[in-house]
Amino acid sequence: MAEGHNEPNDRRGIGETMIDRLWAERFAREWAANWNAKNLDAILSHYAPEVTFRSPRISVVLGKPQTFVSGLVELRTYWSKALAEVKDLRFSITSIGIGGDALTIIYVNHRGDHVCETLVFGQDGTIVEGIVTYLSPLHQ
Repeated sequence: MAEGHNEPNDRRGIGETMIDRLWAERFAREWAANWNAKNLDAILSHYAPEVTFRSPRISVVLGKPQTFVSGLVELRTYWSKALAEVKDLRFSITSIGIGGDALTIIYVNHRGDHVCETLVFGQDGTIVEGIVTYLSPLHQ
């Protein structure tokens, strides 16, 4: 398959070597809209049951030293608590990065943080791993 010509059931829009840009842009817009609407069920619908999700915010939200959660149950628990604590959630996408089986969404959140969220897709098109990092300027 050439890039941009994908099988209809391929949720990732994967061509021969990388995720299709138009699919990635649609996915990122839908992802942000679901977060901004606090629609947890829609957000989680893209994740595999065995997902691993890494974020430095996990320890803050869950109140214990933990940098990742495993599985949909733990991910739902984490995000449910996080969403309950935030009144004015807003993710504004600034750009995306596209890879062979991964998509990085770069956005500014409601706290003004510049965030990179990399989502790795499995063969079935669901997200098997998510990694959140926060951007900061290099010290001169």
